[in-house]
Amino acid sequence: MSEGVRGSTMKKGKVVSSATNFIRKRKEKWRPSLNGSEDPHEGSNKNESVSPLSPTDSGINASNDEALYDDGSEGSSIVDSSFSTPVGKKGLENYVGFANLPNQVFRKSVKKGFQFTLMVVGESGLGKSTLINSLFLTDIYCPSQYEDAASKFGKTMAVNASTFELREGGVRLQLTVVDTPGFGDNIDNTDCWNSVIQYIENKFEDYLNAESRVNRITVQDTRVHCCLYFIAPTGHGLKPLDIEFMKKLHNKVNIVPVIAKADTLTADECQRFKQQILKEIDAHHINVYRFPALSDDESESDLALLRRLPFAVVGSNTVLEVGGKKIRGRMYPWGIVEVENIEHCDFIALRNLLIRTHMQDLIDVTNDIHYENFRSERLSVLTGGGNSITSAALNINPMEQIEREREEQEKKLKKMEQEMEQVFEMKVKEKKKKLKDNEIEFNRKFEVTMETLELNRNELIKRRSNLEKEREQFEAQYQLDLNSTRSSDKEKKKKQKFF
Repeated sequence: MSEGVRGSTMKKGKVVSSATNFIRKRKEKWRPSLNGSEDPHEGSNKNESVSPLSPTDSGINASNDEALYDDGSEGSSIVDSSFSTPVGKKGLENYVGFANLPNQVFRKSVKKGFQFTLMVVGESGLGKSTLINSLFLTDIYCPSQYEDAASKFGKTMAVNASTFELREGGVRLQLTVVDTPGFGDNIDNTDCWNSVIQYIENKFEDYLNAESRVNRITVQDTRVHCCLYFIAPTGHGLKPLDIEFMKKLHNKVNIVPVIAKADTLTADECQRFKQQILKEIDAHHINVYRFPALSDDESESDLALLRRLPFAVVGSNTVLEVGGKKIRGRMYPWGIVEVENIEHCDFIALRNLLIRTHMQDLIDVTNDIHYENFRSERLSVLTGGGNSITSAALNINPMEQIEREREEQEKKLKKMEQEMEQVFEMKVKEKKKKLKDNEIEFNRKFEVTMETLELNRNELIKRRSNLEKEREQFEAQYQLDLNSTRSSDKEKKKKQKFF
């Protein structure tokens, strides 16, 4: 071996040896002491940061396999994966980038869009659809256009859902409005809430099944996040139907009580009515949704909005012009009720709390409380009604379980097939009706066109006949004039010959 190579090898060995010793010392500095102390900086300043190793400190490349580095951070330090010592809080001197996580979440959420399901329950004529249109400042919901003539007579309780896609400031919201036409309109309203409960639980069931699939795709959240319950402005408190409905559903959905058509009450009557409603809600242990404060130092104006529950609202689809400003309101002989005037009603408080500040909280409460309660009940049924699988559940024959599941699936398939057949028949009927209407309209237009053509034809025949008569008269007159001219010419020639 040449002297140059030997010298290079010796130098390299010294560098590696010194680097190994340096790393061992740094590890011992970070290793917990044997007396049970877990503080790697014991006896030193805990706020002092340990700088990362560099090639100039160790004599080797900073990517050595015996040490891991967290460079680029304030107070960054060597991280040894063989020890699970607690990590102290450290400030950062330079920008790393994880502070941009909220922006990443924001961009992802905006790209994905948001889903919100709003249920409106109340007697007919309380202005439910009008309030929905007023909440979103556009005429998005008009249930009367979906009703046929037969539905106006003998109406029964039903649950109808309509989905709309709204955009505001680049944010996409898929809004589902669930209406309950016919609620409370019958003489006997016993168990009229069962349809609503069934709808809510079916949506929970659909969400649970979607989450339980092996190959899960993007789960569409169609669960009911809020229920606006409309109270008739009687001024005498809640009706038995109101109390029973809220008691049946307060553990399944976020209920927000709303006093409809508040412009029929005076200010004092409205205030007393609110107090009576709250007193009855507390007396019957009904858990309505209480809008939480956004922060501890919330302003007095925001707290005043929270204290307006239950909200006395007025809705309007009419846009009026007052003082050169267009507003939604209702005009009366004695004046104008402005929908968005907090001195006239609580509509603006309801919209601010429901949409602008607490919409995400309504979604979270639905997911974390109501849906989890439903999910726990379903799972407890599958595990024998307890936290652990009972002996009875263990003794179930697997073949019987499979057969039972197969029968349930067949029932679901039959039900889906019936629903699809009903939908198909309805679509076919609608298509036939549309074709028939188009045929009638086409025949009507054809008859009108033929009548017009016949009139034009008769007019042309008449004009042609008149033209023929005029031509004959002209030719006859022309022939007379020609004969007269010829006769006069002959007379002149005779006279000339005579002279």
